[in-house]
Formats: sequence, C-alpha cells, structure tokens
Amino acid sequence: MSIRREDALEYHSRGKKGKIEITPTKPVSTVRDLALAYSPGVAYPCLEIAEDVSKVYEYTARGNVVAVISNGTAVLGLGNIGPEASKPVMEGKAVLFKKYADIDGIDIELAVTDPDEFCRVVKALEPSFGGINLEDVKAPECFEIETRLRRELNIPIMHDDQHGTAIISAAALLNALHLVGKNISEIKMTISGAGAAALSCAAMYIRLGLKKENLVMFDVKGVLDKTRTDLDPLRMEFATERTGLRFADAFEGADVFIGLSAGGIVSGEMLKRMAPHPIVFALANPTPEIDYPTAVQARPDCIMATGRSDYPNQVNNVLGFPYVFRGALDVHATEINDAMKMAAVEAIAELARQPVPEEIAKIYDAKLVFGREYLIPKPMDHRLITEVSSAVAKAAMDSGVAQVKIENWEAYKESLRTRMGLNVGIMPGVIQRAKNHPKRIVLPESYHYKILKAAQILSDEKIAVPVLLGNQARIEALLCEYDIELKGVEYVDVDAERDMRLRYADVFFSRRSRKGMTLQEAKQMMRRRDYFGMSMVEAGDADGIVLGVTQSYASAVRAALEVTGLEADAKTCAGLYIMNTRKGVYLFADCTVNREPTDEQLADIARLSARAAKFLDIEPRVAFISYANFGGGKDELNERIRRAVRLAQKSCPDVLIEGEMQANIAVRPDLQQEFFPFSALCDKGANILVFPTLAAANAGYKILQELGEVEAVGPVLMGINKPVHIVQLGSSVREIVNMAAITVLDAQAENVFF
Repeated sequence: MSIRREDALEYHSRGKKGKIEITPTKPVSTVRDLALAYSPGVAYPCLEIAEDVSKVYEYTARGNVVAVISNGTAVLGLGNIGPEASKPVMEGKAVLFKKYADIDGIDIELAVTDPDEFCRVVKALEPSFGGINLEDVKAPECFEIETRLRRELNIPIMHDDQHGTAIISAAALLNALHLVGKNISEIKMTISGAGAAALSCAAMYIRLGLKKENLVMFDVKGVLDKTRTDLDPLRMEFATERTGLRFADAFEGADVFIGLSAGGIVSGEMLKRMAPHPIVFALANPTPEIDYPTAVQARPDCIMATGRSDYPNQVNNVLGFPYVFRGALDVHATEINDAMKMAAVEAIAELARQPVPEEIAKIYDAKLVFGREYLIPKPMDHRLITEVSSAVAKAAMDSGVAQVKIENWEAYKESLRTRMGLNVGIMPGVIQRAKNHPKRIVLPESYHYKILKAAQILSDEKIAVPVLLGNQARIEALLCEYDIELKGVEYVDVDAERDMRLRYADVFFSRRSRKGMTLQEAKQMMRRRDYFGMSMVEAGDADGIVLGVTQSYASAVRAALEVTGLEADAKTCAGLYIMNTRKGVYLFADCTVNREPTDEQLADIARLSARAAKFLDIEPRVAFISYANFGGGKDELNERIRRAVRLAQKSCPDVLIEGEMQANIAVRPDLQQEFFPFSALCDKGANILVFPTLAAANAGYKILQELGEVEAVGPVLMGINKPVHIVQLGSSVREIVNMAAITVLDAQAENVFF
C-alpha cells in the first residue's frame, strides 16, 4: 500500500485536528440535564464513590477507558522522536481500541525518560483509567517500567510492543507446529532480534513448552551467549552455552526461525539448512528478514508468516490487544497476567481452526481454511471480539484477578456483538471485496479536483481502474496544479473518439428513436461525458460508472434511464442509503428518485432493497414506514402502503416483510413484542425501512446523518440494468471512493445486484 506524505498530513489536519474527540454519552441540552451532569447532581455519585470506591465503575466511564501512554523513545521504525512526535501514533492506537473493541483510548505522552519518574507519573494516574496500554517505550527501560507498574497498580497493564507480538506469533506457532506434526518441547528455534518483542516472544514460547536449551537468540552484536559481558539480566536469561555461534550456522537443523530484527538479513541458502518443514516467521516490517517469494522458492515445504498484509499469515497485533483489554475491563481485572495472555493465544489459535463464515471469506475473496496459508484469523474477523475477549475474561476469573463475575457467557458474547455497531460498519468489507477483483470504472467529471483525488485513491489502493473522460493534457495540467500523482488510470478523450461516439450514437438512436430522438440529437448527446460514459458501460467497453459530483441527481438518473434503462423485471429505480449506526446497519429506501411511488413501485423498492441487503451479507428484514401502525390510518396513503406490503410479501416469500409501521416501532422489537406481538419483525426488528414518499425518506436519512453518530453511504442506485451509480452533488472524496467500491462490487456480479 502506497501512502503519500501529503495525503497523510491532510488526513490528520482536515476538519477537527488529529483523530479522536470526546463526546458526551448523556443529554446535556436542558437546565435539568446540566444540573444532573454537574452541580448539584454530580455530588450524589461522588458521595457514593467516596463511600465505596468500587462504585466508580458504576457511575463513571472508568471501566471502559484505557490510557495509551508513551514517552516517544521507541516509536514505530522512527526511534526516539520525543513525546510530541509520538502523539499521532498514540492517537492511532486509541482509534484501534475504539474500532475493534469499543474501548475509549486516551493518549498520554510523557516528557519523562527516567523509569522512576515515569512510574511515579503513571501511578498517579491510576484512579482515572480502567487499564493502561504502554506503547513505544524503549528497552530495557520498558521491562522495568511494566514490571513495577504491574506490581504497584491495581488495574490491567500491558506493554503491547512486547506482549501483543508474543500473543499473536505464539498462536501462529502453535498452529504451524500442529500442521507439521512437531512438538514444541522438541523443536530447535533461532530468533533474530533481542528487543522488547523478541524477549517477550521467547518467554511466551518457553511457557508454551519450548526448552530454553533449544533456543538461540541474536542481536546486532551476534549470538547471546554466556560469555558476553554486555548483556543485561533479561537478555542473559536467554543466553546459550553455544559460544561464538555464527548467525548463518544457527539455521542448521533449526525447526523454527523468528525474525524480529531487520529486513533482508536472511537468505534462501540459510533456509535450506533448516530441518524439514521449517517454520519461518519473518516479522520485521515493512521489509521482512526474508521476503515471502524468496522463502517459499528456497523451501517450498516451509510455513511462512510476515508482518505484511499482502502475504498469507500476517502477524498483526490488532488481533490481540483490543480484545485482551476488552475482556480484562469487563471483569474489572486487577492485572493482565500470564494466564490471560495464554488464554488469548489459545483462543486465537482455536479460532483459526474453525470454519470461516462465508461473509468473512467473501471479504478476502479467499477460501480461508486452516492450513499453511491460514494459520491465524484475519483482522476483519468479527468473531475475534467474542472469542478472545470471553477467553481472557474467563482466565481472569479463574486466576483470581477478576473483581466482577460473568455468569451468562452467551449473553456476554451477544453484548460484545451488539456493542460494536458503527465500529464494524459495512464499507471495510465492501472495499476489500472490490480490491479482490478491481474493475474499470468510468469517472466522467475528470476536470474536478475531488474526482482526480478519488481516482488517485482508487488506483493506489487497487480498488478500481479509473477511466477518466477528458483531454489527457488538460487533466495532467490539473494534476500538476493540484499536486496529485496519478498512475494506473486510463484516459478517454470524448472529443477525439469520433468512431466510438458514432457507434454509441447509433445504439442510442435505435433505443430512443420512437421517443422523439433524432440521429443528429443522439450524436450531440454523445459529446456529453455523462451519456458517453454510460454508453461505454452499456456497450461493455467499461465495467461501471460513477458520476454526479457536478450535476443534479435528477439529470444523472435521467441519463441512466435513457442509455441503459431498467432491469427487465424492475418497476422503477430507487436510491438506497446504507446507514452505519451504533445499533447496526440500516438501509433506507427510496431516498432519491420516486416522489410518490405507487403500491407496485413500493413493493419493487422493497424487493430491490432486500436483494441489495443479501448481496451485502445482511439478513433483510423489511418494514414499510408510515405515521400509523397496522391499520391505524384510514387514508389513501396507508391503503397504498398496505397494498404494497401484500405485493412485496408475495414477490419475496423468503423475506420478513411487515407494515405499515411507525419508524420507532419498526426498529424496536421490544415495542413490537409489547404492543404488536403478531408482527413478523418482533424478534429482531427491521433493518430495511421503505418510506412512502421521497420527502419522508430524504428527510429521514438526512436528519439521522446530521444529528446522530451515523455514517451514511450512498445513495446506491437500484433497478438500473448496468452498474451505474450516482453520488449527490458536491459529495466528498471519501463518498466518491465508497461509491466506486460499491460499483466495482456491482460489476463483479454476474447479474446486477443493486
């Protein structure tokens, strides 16, 4: 993946600076709210906590807040860059906590290098946080700091640079050994690197059963052996009796190589000296100790893992730390002990051996079956939060460090699934699926900055192959003006492509000749980039098209209907918004096209929406929305909706469809169970809302988008015969990229799915 400096700086600086913010979880809109939130109401929880300090978890957010603390002395591959320069990384870690485990991470950068002072400051912060994630603190100070803080504090503490890599690599190692039929107590291992991660990994492997005498470890000065006088006690713990051993010779007969050092230091010849079916974890990032192709060419029988996402078996700390802290916080653990870390190892390893749900395999477009190329789960496996967090929580209880007991484990796992909501969303999976088979997507408005920037992202990320319509020299001048570097795109100059224009005009004329269109008018229309671009898709000269940034939605829809038309069995086309909310994903239709749809059109909108949901791996549950519930309204509007419900139920017998219903009733199964227990949606509630008019649908999604914590993706155009999708006038670069990814998915399908 190529990340440009200017893109990274713009990402961090646009809008609100940085990557995180604090938002209130209670209303603070009235005088009473303020009195409850602060004075005088706040006195009551203060007094409760003063009387019983454990109630701080009941009346404050402490139980879901982790401090991400660093002094900037060992940042990523950047080294000792100082606390201020480390802040973007710590904010990033806070973002990962929130995204993957719904934990509120607060970054704290300390201008402290002395371990005594560091520990003193962090110890003073203990009352504020439910846990502490130490990050990017250099060795050997990091070992002393973590050891002392674990001893002196009564909350979970983990230095992820050490234990995160140890947990994930240990899970991968267990599964690799299982595949090759080797016992960890009998293997020989070579480790390159003797920093925080390497030492923690070695300790973890020994806890798993590796014999210390079968381990050799190297640092930049050579092998760690008993004769060296420059080794601190931590490194001396792993020193070997084999004095003066050369690095290359340490591969002779070795079963496992673990690289936590520097890129390119291992050759194929070294791997050839290893035992049969060697396990090679080259984890230096971004350049492994030996790259994947070289390793498998030298040793086709090897099992290989790296820290990179573009090769199988990525050892990624995000598989561990969010869920370790999630489980620890949920039982108010007083520490993260070895039993909890071992439970995480076993849970991650076991999860990889289980059948992978279809929706996860579809994201990665791969047959994910436990084996040499699938040792550990993928980062987007939603089962991680339930399996790893619950295993860690149980280990905390069994080892006596939990202050809260979980009685109903299925209920706990369900709470973990539902709490993710917005953090899971739908677009990461859509984008990954698009990357698996990129398609040629036409972008007609190629003289606009947002389109060019979106094209850069689509090309860089290999989401799509952008096809830009316009004069190449003019586009390149704009790229220079906007400082955009664009590779991997295609240019089509509409004015210069006379033969294509005439061919498309003939087809367009034949389609529209009995609707008042002349051949000359058809030729003129083909000079318009929107009509030309859609004709490319209609003719199979491109796979899909995204437009609308500079023109009205209505005119773009008109062009789509005239050039490509509706699907054969569609009654109408309609706009669908995908709403990512904290309570899950909801689909709103029709938000953009039909002002007052007929009963047949409403039924078809429901059918199209249910089909789109299935394509996005969402179980469709459809509610037709009104101002009344189940016959409560006697006017023509509700009669029309009731007819639509019957038609939709007949055309989609395998989909739960109900109505007419008020919106709050539709999404609240508890209210349905109480007042309308006959409803087909009373168990789970609706996730597709079909609105009776364009005004209602448009207002609904826009109000929710503006006032709620919601990401709106769309509008996805349904019912058109080709992959044609239209963004709203003035859409952002992100919205254009999202729509292009959806268009790629549409183009990947054998049949149109939107």
